[in-house]
Amino acid sequence: MPQVINITDEEIQYAEQLLLPTGKTFDDERKAFIRNFNTIDLQAVPGSGKTTALLAKLLVLERKLPFADGSGILVLSHTNTAIDEIKEKIQKHCPRLFSYPNFIGTIQSFVDTFLAIPIYNLVFKRKLNWIDKDRYEEELVKLFNIIAWQKDYDEPTKLFYQRHIKRAEKEADGDKKITRKIVAKHIENEIRGLYYDFITDEIKNRDNDVLLKTQTNKRYIGLKEIIFEVLKKGIVSYDYAYHLGEYYLHEIPLIKELLQKRFSFVFVDEMQDMDTHQYNLLEKLFYDDGNCISTFQRIGDKNQAIYYSVKADNIWNDRADVLRLNGSQRLSKPIANVVKKFALHNDANFDIIGKNECEIKPHILVFEDATIGNIIPCFAQMVKEYHEMGILKSKKDIKVVCWNTDWKENDESRIDIAKLRLEDYHKGFKKEKHKPKEDYDNLKSYLMYYAQKKTLEPLRKNILNAFLKILRFENIDTVDGRPYTKKKLIDFIQEKDIQQYDQLNLHLYNWSIAIVQERTNEVWNCIKEYIPTLLALFDKTISASLNFINNDNVEIPVENALIFSPTNYYKTDGLEIEITSVHAVKGQTHCATLYLESCYYSNYESERLSHQFLGNSFKEKKIHHKSSIKMAYVGFSRPTDLLCVAIHKSRFDAQLNGIDTNVWEVKTV
Repeated sequence: MPQVINITDEEIQYAEQLLLPTGKTFDDERKAFIRNFNTIDLQAVPGSGKTTALLAKLLVLERKLPFADGSGILVLSHTNTAIDEIKEKIQKHCPRLFSYPNFIGTIQSFVDTFLAIPIYNLVFKRKLNWIDKDRYEEELVKLFNIIAWQKDYDEPTKLFYQRHIKRAEKEADGDKKITRKIVAKHIENEIRGLYYDFITDEIKNRDNDVLLKTQTNKRYIGLKEIIFEVLKKGIVSYDYAYHLGEYYLHEIPLIKELLQKRFSFVFVDEMQDMDTHQYNLLEKLFYDDGNCISTFQRIGDKNQAIYYSVKADNIWNDRADVLRLNGSQRLSKPIANVVKKFALHNDANFDIIGKNECEIKPHILVFEDATIGNIIPCFAQMVKEYHEMGILKSKKDIKVVCWNTDWKENDESRIDIAKLRLEDYHKGFKKEKHKPKEDYDNLKSYLMYYAQKKTLEPLRKNILNAFLKILRFENIDTVDGRPYTKKKLIDFIQEKDIQQYDQLNLHLYNWSIAIVQERTNEVWNCIKEYIPTLLALFDKTISASLNFINNDNVEIPVENALIFSPTNYYKTDGLEIEITSVHAVKGQTHCATLYLESCYYSNYESERLSHQFLGNSFKEKKIHHKSSIKMAYVGFSRPTDLLCVAIHKSRFDAQLNGIDTNVWEVKTV
């Protein structure tokens, strides 16, 4: 049975002193949530302080640990950033909360720790080395290419060719050469997502389509063999971890009961960002058709579910008991009154009450083709003037956001003036890579793109990762048939030849220093000269890795090499405005935000959402309209004081000519 928890006024005051500005207190909505320890949903509008309310609840629970029955608390969110924020704000006050039997982490780390790793160890009797999408897919494609046309396996490529040829012919518009390239691309993409379902004994793809299920089928045998070969190397993808978790629960149902007993209270923040398989697994574990002994609270805002291809069909179905935070500390009343019209889920209980004291009306900036370059400067000038007038007082960032940032189609599409994207509004825009990958298609990319820190460790790590990839290309494994890790490689060299070990460490230091000094090409050539020496330790020469080593087509432009792109800012008179995507600013609070409309499947936000601009609630059922409304809701709800939306004159005249000027300020650029 769940612990009986009673929260006193003094305990809430304790949390207020730690979390809120001096003199501020939690309102009745937040106190009701902090005191509630039943299985509920908390639906919270943008800027309502839901995470702060959750932190207050955790601070209070910390003082009641350890529980008499030895159980703990589980806190999950979707991203490491969210978990880091929780740790930063309360870990120093909650030493017991951040130790056994409690667990605070991402949904992925929870599944890995409690489900995927244990069942992997049981099935394969060995350690799971990597839970990594790129590593799993790379190994799988490499092994598939070996059996792709083998008659012993009935040439499995033919199966995938038949699945994709019609689509490829359509996309290539009859061009046979392009068709071959496209079909090859689709085949490889499907291969990358293959997995063996341990529960049903079926071969499936990443969409869970059953590809093969007859166990005597030659193609089935071949694909199962290569999947198992990857798994036996201690490699699974992030998605495969969830499939393994489901298998664990299927094989040992007692695990569900043990996890429920381990965690009396389960809190999931940003629930709307969970994908279907994550949602379903959490429901199975901690709701259990209403029979779970744990308290399970899901916290978030269904209207902000913009991840996973902008899910139009929401998977989060409300509990019978829903608490709401309708008061927004972030939004002013004029902005809140606009934003609530752009909510996909807007039942009778939904509202947004703007509590920030600012009376600036949201602005629509009307532009034409000839004035598109003036939009961001015009917005910057407005911000500057409002600051000088003392109306904008917030110290928060000022940002320009857009849904579609760049186009993936051909050059003809890219120059179509009827299809605006962020790079058309700001010519210097480059799509950012916010976090360096650990896996690239060529050696030089490992040297060009690294995490900018005060130590040389990220560079050393990247170079060693490149060496590991070369070993994989050359099919060089450890004595027990597993891919080398960085530690195992270093240990091997040290044991094999101590002089080579010392020389490599000196090389790594000198190469890292040279890259920092922007002598990357020099380092690249030095490493190319060193690689034969490295491979000689394994009695190998350069073969399959030749193209990887010599390819000069780096994946990341030089200007993005240190994780930021200096072109993604507009600077004027001491004002610095970041220009980025809507996805990138989700969860942020700005002083002022300019939302640039962009083309999505041949239409713009002002066209699909014209009724909402005119003051009506959203009732549309079409999928692209739902996608558009979610993006607008997230983008429009970032600023505390000033919201601007840029709309082309042709669309404004056609769709919004009757707009209420008591609600919107219309300004021609």
